Amino acid sequence: MQKVTVHHPDIKLVGKKARTSYALESNGETALIWPTIQKYFQLEGPQKIQNMISPGVTYSAYTEYESDCNGEYTYFFGVQVSSFDQVPEGFFTMTIPAQKYTKFTSQPGIMPQVCIELWQNIWAMSPADLGGVREYKADFEVYDERSINPEQVVLDIYIGVKP
Repeated sequence: MQKVTVHHPDIKLVGKKARTSYALESNGETALIWPTIQKYFQLEGPQKIQNMISPGVTYSAYTEYESDCNGEYTYFFGVQVSSFDQVPEGFFTMTIPAQKYTKFTSQPGIMPQVCIELWQNIWAMSPADLGGVREYKADFEVYDERSINPEQVVLDIYIGVKP
């Protein structure tokens, strides 16, 4: 796992969302993240969304935290756009705020295990190891050309930290 501190500008996204929590996601019967991703593709998000900046790059964002990683949050799955003009019916908008982030890059691994293990490592970190105290404004994952092969996925997770 690689780690670097970055100041990231805001990112406009169009996609699908769900209100969930760690407790809900820990139970296959109540989990909402995977159904949200499936619905995004069933509604042909990649074909319908206009003003895409980087086709083929997908974001998973976590925002509107009730408290911390143990409370409810909004999960958002979509693509970066240059504007919110012409948002297709059934899709939502979100802006990941500009802020300081600690960016973690995984080693190649099998999906979804590579993502789960990276998050488990992040959750176990002290603020010093994390690069600061978590802000709980927004955190996000980036899936690009390095994640095409599900047996050798490399992904980036950005954790918002207080300046």
